[in-house]
Amino acid sequence: MDTYYHPKDLAHFADLGKGNPDLWEKFMAYYGAVFAGGALSEREKALIALAVAHAVQCPYCIDAYTQACLEKGSNLEEMTEAVHVTCAIRGGASLAHGVQMRNVATKISM
Repeated sequence: MDTYYHPKDLAHFADLGKGNPDLWEKFMAYYGAVFAGGALSEREKALIALAVAHAVQCPYCIDAYTQACLEKGSNLEEMTEAVHVTCAIRGGASLAHGVQMRNVATKISM
């Protein structure tokens, strides 16, 4: 079955720079600076990126940051825990938006 997601396409990510090399270079410089060690280690940043990748449901990012996490010394237990943090935040956010539903339902029911 053909899908929109093809893991081999991740290798072509840099091709996006062909349309506007100047902006691509600026993005890549920023991206590199963000993921460099600082107050957070590169390993910690990769775990955060893995969690965010799951939150935004980007299969390319999930692949890339799974690999990055492993390369930077994370293990499957840490990575799985990061994904569960994502699940808790997404679930909690959905429940928190239930307040909006209750407000509308209360207003209409009056």
